[in-house]
Amino acid sequence: MIHRPVALGGPPGSGKTTAARSLARKFELTLLSAGDRFRAEAANRGLSLAEFSRLAETDGSIDRSLDDSMLAEARPGVLLEGRIQGPLLRRRGTPALWVAVVASEPVRAARAAAREGTDEASALRLIRLREESERRRYKEYYGIDLAHEEAEFTVDSSELTREQVVDRLAEYLSRADGGS
Repeated sequence: MIHRPVALGGPPGSGKTTAARSLARKFELTLLSAGDRFRAEAANRGLSLAEFSRLAETDGSIDRSLDDSMLAEARPGVLLEGRIQGPLLRRRGTPALWVAVVASEPVRAARAAAREGTDEASALRLIRLREESERRRYKEYYGIDLAHEEAEFTVDSSELTREQVVDRLAEYLSRADGGS
């Protein structure tokens, strides 16, 4: 059992969701995904992810509601997967383990293209649009620029297998949580 909430972040296509699922199984954590919640709300409103992201740029209550609901569930035994949860927990003074998975842009585009069934150029364009939308929203709504936020531990998944990424994160979480 991990004795603090875990926040796992990273950019689109980095492998954070895959890693989060594996870590949740390995440590028997409840997995809460901000991305899944955001996509579900988009679908509930009959909007595409891009359309809902544009709406979120003009309606701050969308992000705030989602993030507040995620943070309200931050407790030992819970893994919060999402780009902004780590910085928000830190600012709220919630003791948590914040880890991240990153990858190079070409790797992320290739992964997204394979997942979405599109070409890499289109996937890269969508990744960049999403990141820019989120960057603007997080800066405006929270004063957070993810480019200047560092997790306690980061794994670059560009040249690692899924298992290697999870093993490195699990080793860190076990070691860091042992000190709590």
